[in-house]
Amino acid sequence: MSRAARSILVFGVYIVILGLLLVALPNVVLGQFGFPDAREPWIRVLGVVVVVLGLYYVQAARQEVVAFFRWTIWGRTGILAGFVMLVLAGLAKPALILFGAVDAAGAAWTALELRSSRAANERSGVNTSSR
Repeated sequence: MSRAARSILVFGVYIVILGLLLVALPNVVLGQFGFPDAREPWIRVLGVVVVVLGLYYVQAARQEVVAFFRWTIWGRTGILAGFVMLVLAGLAKPALILFGAVDAAGAAWTALELRSSRAANERSGVNTSSR
């Protein structure tokens, strides 16, 4: 498994766990960040979606789907931007930015690993332009 794939795998496992916690113990997760208890089912619905998304990450990592790795960089960075905007608009508590920061840190890790892999391939004469 490449180092870029490992970064995707770790992130996938993280979001699977987060999703399972949102399904099983949503108020424990929300309470840790100062959010009010969930009384509607939507946080659990989101948890199911997050689990499935995490499983996509795990499988993409196992299959070395480099295009997926690249797509996640802008997506995970966009999560941070979106969360910051929600906080600035007064629609969410600042603790939400912590979740976005984890996403952005994971995106940075993946980007660095992809860049490192590309540089190593270029030094060895492997053509990476079609990947």
